[in-house]
This record gives sequence, structure tokens and C-alpha cells, in this order.
Amino acid sequence: MGGRAVRLDWGTRNALDVTLVRPELVAEVSADTSMDQGGVFRHPMRFQRLRLGVSAEDVAGFGEGRIAAAG
Repeated sequence: MGGRAVRLDWGTRNALDVTLVRPELVAEVSADTSMDQGGVFRHPMRFQRLRLGVSAEDVAGFGEGRIAAAG
């Protein structure tokens, strides 16, 4: 699937190319939910480690699972 791009809300008009992939690895990340007045997350997620004992099929999709994503 080509031809996809995303724009960031940090005052830029530059679009970043997106490459969609099939998930095969599971990574643990730390995330902060702080948002600025414009509704943009203030801090990036940080990679913690690969979870080699967990398969992609074991992980709930975005908005699913124990704690649903805020909408």
C-alpha cells in the first residue's frame, strides 16, 4: 500500500511518507498522555524492549482490550 502520508501538528506543512507493515514483533513502550492546548501529545513514546515471548496475535488492537483508547 503506497501513497500514504501523515502531517504532524507541530506547525509544519511537511508530510512524512508512511510505510504500512504487517505486525510481526511486539514492543513495549512507555507513553505519557500529557496534551497541549491544541490536543497534541506533548511527549513522544519511548521504546523499552521487544517482547519476544508475545506474538502480535496476543495483543489487542488499538481501542480494544482491557483499557480502550480514549476517543
